[in-house]
Amino acid sequence: MLVDSHCHIDFEQYADRIPQILNNMASNRVTHALCICVNLVDFPRVLALAEAHSELSASVGVHPDQAEDASPGTNDLIELAQHPKVVAIGETGLDYYRQEGDLEWQRTRFRTHIQAARTCSKPLIIHTRDAGEDTLRILREERADEVGGVMHCFTESLEFALAAMDLNFYISFSGIVTFKNALAIKQVAKTLPLDRILVETDSPYLAPVPHRGKTNEPAWVLHVAEEIARLREVPLEAVATATSANFFRLFKPVLNYKRH
Repeated sequence: MLVDSHCHIDFEQYADRIPQILNNMASNRVTHALCICVNLVDFPRVLALAEAHSELSASVGVHPDQAEDASPGTNDLIELAQHPKVVAIGETGLDYYRQEGDLEWQRTRFRTHIQAARTCSKPLIIHTRDAGEDTLRILREERADEVGGVMHCFTESLEFALAAMDLNFYISFSGIVTFKNALAIKQVAKTLPLDRILVETDSPYLAPVPHRGKTNEPAWVLHVAEEIARLREVPLEAVATATSANFFRLFKPVLNYKRH
């Protein structure tokens, strides 16, 4: 079995395709997917998907690319995270690639998410781009190791991965690892301990080879796992079993939820 640890199938392009998305998951033995919240306005839509389908879970958070005035309060996140289908805080983090100027608001928002995660004892989903040093610094300062989490859609160095693992974080690989020119990421995927990695699609983005350029979907996490198995020279089943076990160990999703 496989798990997609990060997808955005609440986005509008999937609105009339959810039954097919779930059928495709089943066909590829993808038994679970984590639907990631990027702002609080859309959180009800993310949660509704998770409530309606046993194979889906949800997170709550505000993406670092969202505008400064979208910053939530710590109590907002804590309250929303009480729902049994919400398994994580995020996605949160720092993005110095898309954002410019004084980004102290972004760092403040990041700290808010970490504080909320520590209060409600749920793991963090971290987005970091061109901000590796500050990301690690803030995680250390805010004692994020107490809850841990995942570095999603990993594109950093091996040194960053090892530092993140020291802070109780898993490393998640997306379809980028299947791209021909992603040599550095392939090397990281080959090197890290199998019991510390996850796989994801980041749907609708970053469709893996052989679907590159198309709208991604959770079923295609199979190709991410296949590439990691090829790189490590192990059976696909070894990667599938390990990454699924890692996911359930980290996020502890509720599988028998019934909406009242």
